[in-house]
Amino acid sequence: MDASKASAASVDELSAILKSMGLDTVPQQPNTYPALNPFDLFRSHITELLSKSSGIDAKIIYPTLAWTAKPENGDLQLAVPALRQKTKDMPGLAKQIAESFPESPLIKTPLTVNGTWIGFFFKPEPLIKLVIPTILKAGPSYGFNPSLGLRDPANPDSGRKKMLIDFSSPNIAKPFHAGHLRSTIIGGFLANLYSAAGWDVVRLNYLGDWGKQYGVLALGFDKFGSEEELLNNPVGHLYDVYVKISKTAAEEADIAKAKKQEIAALKETGEDTSSLEAEVKKIEEEGVDEQARKYFKRMVDGEPVALGIWKRFRELSIEKYKKTYARLNIEYDVYWGESQVKDESMEEAARIMQEKEVSEDSDGAVIVDLTKYSKKLGKAIVKKKDGTSLYLTRDIGGLFERYETYGFDKQIYVVASQQDLHFAQLFKIMEAIGRKDIAEKCQHINFGMVLGMSTRKGTAKFLDDILRDVGDKMHEVMKTNATKYEQVEDPEKTADTLGISAVMVQDMKGKRINNYHFDMDRMTSFEGDTGPYLQYAHARLCSINRKAAAVVSDIPSDLSTVDLSPLVEPHAIDLVRQLASWPDTFINTLKTQEPTTVLTYLFKMAHALSSSYDHLQVVGSERNVMLARLALYTAARQVLNNGMRLLGLSPVERM
Repeated sequence: MDASKASAASVDELSAILKSMGLDTVPQQPNTYPALNPFDLFRSHITELLSKSSGIDAKIIYPTLAWTAKPENGDLQLAVPALRQKTKDMPGLAKQIAESFPESPLIKTPLTVNGTWIGFFFKPEPLIKLVIPTILKAGPSYGFNPSLGLRDPANPDSGRKKMLIDFSSPNIAKPFHAGHLRSTIIGGFLANLYSAAGWDVVRLNYLGDWGKQYGVLALGFDKFGSEEELLNNPVGHLYDVYVKISKTAAEEADIAKAKKQEIAALKETGEDTSSLEAEVKKIEEEGVDEQARKYFKRMVDGEPVALGIWKRFRELSIEKYKKTYARLNIEYDVYWGESQVKDESMEEAARIMQEKEVSEDSDGAVIVDLTKYSKKLGKAIVKKKDGTSLYLTRDIGGLFERYETYGFDKQIYVVASQQDLHFAQLFKIMEAIGRKDIAEKCQHINFGMVLGMSTRKGTAKFLDDILRDVGDKMHEVMKTNATKYEQVEDPEKTADTLGISAVMVQDMKGKRINNYHFDMDRMTSFEGDTGPYLQYAHARLCSINRKAAAVVSDIPSDLSTVDLSPLVEPHAIDLVRQLASWPDTFINTLKTQEPTTVLTYLFKMAHALSSSYDHLQVVGSERNVMLARLALYTAARQVLNNGMRLLGLSPVERM
């Protein structure tokens, strides 16, 4: 069933529920989705009533209905000055609006007034009747809204907007460092976020796969490589080879430098230096550095043997990366790379910059002086004196290619904050050459550093090492509870999943731009706001279902139809209020683009669940009470599951 049909079906169901409460129509303001978002329904209803009773235009009222920071202020509140009415007595106007608000089947009256604020409290019974069935029927799609990614939200046939997300971007044969880890986690989350909002998302991994270092690597493999090791662990083995051959190159450079100093000293005394000069010449002409330069030249010239070896290293590395990314629930649509940016694209970029008088010569190099736009942007070098292009030229050429290939509506680069200037220069140059249309569609999403990222076996080199060590640590923690450990079907796999959750949640807890300390003991704890704590909350809700099924054999498969009237306790009502706000949290996350927006919500919900278990016991209650509570907890598990999947986590059912 497509999203529009599903939405139509749920509107009919919603209409039937509202009729039973005395509302003949489904309240719906423009660009709202009451069948998908309970808060849209309540906001639309309040707007309709307020507009009728006060005479104020609904378009002015709707945007002023905001979330409340404290539940005692209501479910929604309105700042009366935001209504833009001509009066100096705002408290008086607030009182007047509140007093004229009519009786409603959904909203408690009289309204609460605090100075110039009006608070609206939802009636618990209709809220529960609307929210729990909505969640149970929507299931994995609850909270998400595929209409938001349409080119025209009012027309489902208008097509989806295209989003290109460039993230992770490791360098082949180099360590997968903390910056790549953060880019991978944040980029994966953003791809999930925009997919859930209905965008057509292309996940792109822009590999560092070109340059003289690949000449160095090929030489190193000839000298130190092992076919068996390469097939077994391509990324790790190529890195080891690269380190060894680079050491040889560094030693050669040191020898050449020392001999040159010796030659200079001997020349002063008039002694013969020809043999020493021959040794230096031999190093310069036959050493690793020159051989690597020549090898890379063969690659650039398209020589089949050289390209074949490079291609093999690249493909084996990508296969290994795919397995690692799969553990983080990430799959790429395209593996691109520096190697695939065409020379013609870079030459075309250079030609346009020159033609538009954006670039200029400076002592043989080509620069773009961006200080006329902003002193902070400085002067960007786009071509060195020796004629070689830089990252910036490659990125300009690459951006043209991407726009031509994908025709994206938006492109996000998920790269560390150290590259802020680079991307600011890139976007400004695009604007300066008359492609503001492309520049405005691009966004650099940055992030801070991971401090002290080391595993228990030394400083981390690769993502696999990090995940292995955290998984081992998690396994140890699980073993401390022997009874529960025995019930877990595959403890090692569960430990691995929990370890990955631990790493990802620690990364996403703060705002992206903040640096954080990689703390293995902290992240693997079940105490406090951690990945394992969130997983425990999910597993406990799964356990409630299992225990209820073990005691009662005839639990309905569809809990959306059970009688929910027994849910009258404050803990039940508070929990439903939180579940109702998940679609709004999703919308807010699209604005913040911060994983912590989702995490903060999930932890708040996990705390509310934790404090409700003593008050809302399922097993041992009367049948109608048990079924109502089971429906509530099943809805809570669904929302928790949806939020965790949005972050890229794999929710576990036992631990």
